[in-house]
Amino acid sequence: MQEACPMTAEDVRQLIVTGMPGAEVQVFGDDGRHFQAVIVSTSFAGLMPVRRHQLVYAALGDAMKEAVHALSISTHTPEEWAARSAG
Repeated sequence: MQEACPMTAEDVRQLIVTGMPGAEVQVFGDDGRHFQAVIVSTSFAGLMPVRRHQLVYAALGDAMKEAVHALSISTHTPEEWAARSAG
């Protein structure tokens, strides 16, 4: 079994942005397999955290199965992000 090519944080960010149009996305990580993502999207309104994460995983598609070993996800609506940033 051939190991998948390492991804960059920008690769992961682009996958999320493409799969979740209008989302503001920041991705951190520099080892090619472990990443942290902060996603702000109106799509998260009214959703429980598990459903929000499912939306992010869907945007990443096969990359979550093959190239990304671990992803820490922080999801927020724009209102939640504004309140967090203000406090």
